Amino acid sequence: MASKESADLLNLYQGITRHLAEHPDASLEDFRRLLEHVGDVGAEPGATDYLEVDAGGVACLWAIPRGSCEDTVLIGVHGGGYATGSRYSHRKLYAHLAKAMGCRALIVDYRRAPENPHPGPLDDVVCAYRWLLRQGIGADRIVIAGDSAGGALTIAAPLRGAEQGLPSPRALIAMSPWVDMEAKGATIESNAAKDALVSRGLLDGVIAGFLGPDGDPRDPLANVLYADLSALPPLYVQASADEALLADSERVVDRARAAGVDVTFETVPRMQHIFQFMAGNAPEADAAIRNLADWALQKLGDEAVEASK
Repeated sequence: MASKESADLLNLYQGITRHLAEHPDASLEDFRRLLEHVGDVGAEPGATDYLEVDAGGVACLWAIPRGSCEDTVLIGVHGGGYATGSRYSHRKLYAHLAKAMGCRALIVDYRRAPENPHPGPLDDVVCAYRWLLRQGIGADRIVIAGDSAGGALTIAAPLRGAEQGLPSPRALIAMSPWVDMEAKGATIESNAAKDALVSRGLLDGVIAGFLGPDGDPRDPLANVLYADLSALPPLYVQASADEALLADSERVVDRARAAGVDVTFETVPRMQHIFQFMAGNAPEADAAIRNLADWALQKLGDEAVEASK
C-alpha cells in the first residue's frame, strides 16, 4: 500500500493535467511554469549550499552538501520532456541524492526543445561533463544521473562523449528514462488509467519538438533503443510499476543487458512518474534515493564510501 504522503505527487500531477485540459490553448511558457513546481513535493535537503556556475558555456547549479567530498561529483540531468524543467525545478531531487552519496551535484540546465532540438540538450550535458574533467575531476569519480528525458540523456551522454574521445563516467543512474521517440511502449496504454501525468498525446507533442522537423525517431543518440550500448558503464534503472513509461525502462534494461552491461533494475509499486521528487517527505522516495546512493557508492569504491560517512 502506498504511503499517504505519496499522494502529494499524484495530486500535483492531477492538477497539472486538469489545468492543461481546461486550457487547451495554453502556451509552452504556461506549461513550463506549471512543471517548474514539480520539486515542490520534496523537502529541503538541509545543510546544503548552492552556487551558480558556467560549465563551459552551459548554465549549471552546484548543490554542495556540507562536509561532502570534493573529488567525486554527481551530474544531475533534469527531465521534463526536453521542453520543461530546469536546474531549479530539480534542485532538491539531485541535492538529496548527492547528500546521500556524500558528494557534490552539478545540475545541468541544458538548452531545451523546441527552441533547441536534438542534439542540443545532449551536447550541453556532454559539454558540462567535459568541463568537469577539465577541472581535474577524474572520469572514474563521476556518476551521471537523470530522470525521464534526463534519464535518456544520461544513457546517451557516454555514447556521445565516446565519439568525442572522452572517457566514460564511473556509473549511470536513470530514473524512469524516457527513451523511445516512437512511443511504442505497451504501458503507455496499459498504465494509462494509473499515470496522472504522462499520456500518448503529451508524448507525441514533446517528441515533435525534441526531434524537430527533420529529426529521425530512430537516431541512436535520440532513441538509445537503437544504439550500441555495449560500452556503457554500470547502469541503475529505477521506475514505477504504475507509470506509462515503464516499458521504456524495461526495454532499455533488456537492450543493455543483452549488450553485456552491468545493469541493476528496480521497480517500485503504486508510484507516479519520478516519485523520487518526494525525497524527504515520502518513505518510498527516501528508500529509492538510499538505494541509488548505496549502489553508486559501491561502484565508486571504498574511498567514496568512507568519504560519505
